Amino acid sequence: MKRKKTLIIQGGGFRTGFSTGVLDAFQKENYNDFDVYLGISGGAIALSYFLSEQREKCFEAMRILAVDKNFISYSGIISAKGIMNIDYFHKVAEELVPFDLEKALSNSENKKLGIVLTNRSNGIPNYYHPTKDNWMNVVIASCTLPFVTKGQHEIDGVNYFDGGWGDPLPARWAHELGARDITIIRTAPKDMKFTQSWPDYLASFYNRNDPKIKDVFESNHQRYNDAINFINNPPKGLIISQIAPESPLRAGTYSNSIAAITADYKYGLKCGKEFLKTLM
Repeated sequence: MKRKKTLIIQGGGFRTGFSTGVLDAFQKENYNDFDVYLGISGGAIALSYFLSEQREKCFEAMRILAVDKNFISYSGIISAKGIMNIDYFHKVAEELVPFDLEKALSNSENKKLGIVLTNRSNGIPNYYHPTKDNWMNVVIASCTLPFVTKGQHEIDGVNYFDGGWGDPLPARWAHELGARDITIIRTAPKDMKFTQSWPDYLASFYNRNDPKIKDVFESNHQRYNDAINFINNPPKGLIISQIAPESPLRAGTYSNSIAAITADYKYGLKCGKEFLKTLM
């Protein structure tokens, strides 16, 4: 990294409405003072529409996904595609809320861009720079949740799943590569830590014969909590700013409603505006 200012957008499923609000506040004030961008899971979708300068379009896409039966169908729980048909986002980005790929490519040219993926064979995170040919495929791979969606997505012959399991908050990675000023848009309160969730417990049991992947799910909450410790106690010379909700957001990773997403979005707008005031 030749330059040092980094933006990280945490994942969070439908909680990404908050992140979208923050980024729309940035766009309204033409604020994009970053050299490095990292998006994880739903944060990769928000980042994509931010880089394409399409204000309010990610919010629109989320509202569509919240109610579209082509995306969410509980009958899919017994099918290969899962409850959420993550591949449907191709149609959203191409037709329903068209993503301006050329603008996003132009705005990320000569900058470091990483969409965080988790390698399905070994659990190692990959900070993938998408291209014109695979941008939405990479975003979909970063959002591919075990059990809830089809569980894996192929890029260049390699299967990946949700980047939140490989590196949920890659501040340490950014710092190791030279970042000295990091802004993180969070979808959970700053100090909130986690114990092992039931999806992680089930996934670790399901993958009990694959030690590397089993460990990814067993230790996911520890990896997240370690990242929180690093962020809240950064090494000397590293500035970390967080834009985070004061309490848990109304929408959840999987649970949603138009009302909850809208409330989180408006809250994100407010927090984004307040953050920009601190820079004046």
